[in-house]
Amino acid sequence: MELTKKTHACVRLEKDGQVLVIDPGVFSERDAAVGADAILITHEHMDHFDEERLRAGMEANRGAEIWTLASVAEQISAAFPGRVHTVGEGDAFTAAGFDIEVHGQLHAVIHPDIPRVTNVGYLITTEDDGATVFHPGDALTVPQGRTVDTLLLPVHAPWNKVAEVIDYVREVRPRRAIDVHDSLLQDHARPVYDGMIDKLGGTDHGRLTPGESTGLN
Repeated sequence: MELTKKTHACVRLEKDGQVLVIDPGVFSERDAAVGADAILITHEHMDHFDEERLRAGMEANRGAEIWTLASVAEQISAAFPGRVHTVGEGDAFTAAGFDIEVHGQLHAVIHPDIPRVTNVGYLITTEDDGATVFHPGDALTVPQGRTVDTLLLPVHAPWNKVAEVIDYVREVRPRRAIDVHDSLLQDHARPVYDGMIDKLGGTDHGRLTPGESTGLN
């Protein structure tokens, strides 16, 4: 399995010629979803869900399908009839050759005065080698009872602080953590975050520049 980092929270997973894209939002490249056989959306916020980018991917591949929660599905089902599937916590399905489990229910608290929207994370497994990747969306969800090989770590957001990020890595205990949700993080601050997470997270931690790829097996 190969992972390619896109800008912000969007990633592309490829295995055996099939492509899965997660969270192509407004900060991601305009063609972030192009080439996808399946697209997963964690929640409705614009930095994870952008209809223009979805449309580009869905029109480029007429066989592409979307899996997402109800709050997003109700906004796009009419545009892509028969190609949008609604999922929630506890669901499991197969898309683009990947086995996928749904974990989580709510977005992390931004501020008590801001209503929480629904949010799901996706645990993705390849059928042949069993390698697992977890994208939590905008929450620090722990997929209970499941081993996570690669955690896509939301390293910087209005709803988190670095102590929470470090404790999240410690709780999930992945073999490897790769930064996502990072486009608001200034370049001069990255070494500060890197140093603390590297020292205190207890796992192999790294980041990719947009467009950079890495093998996950």
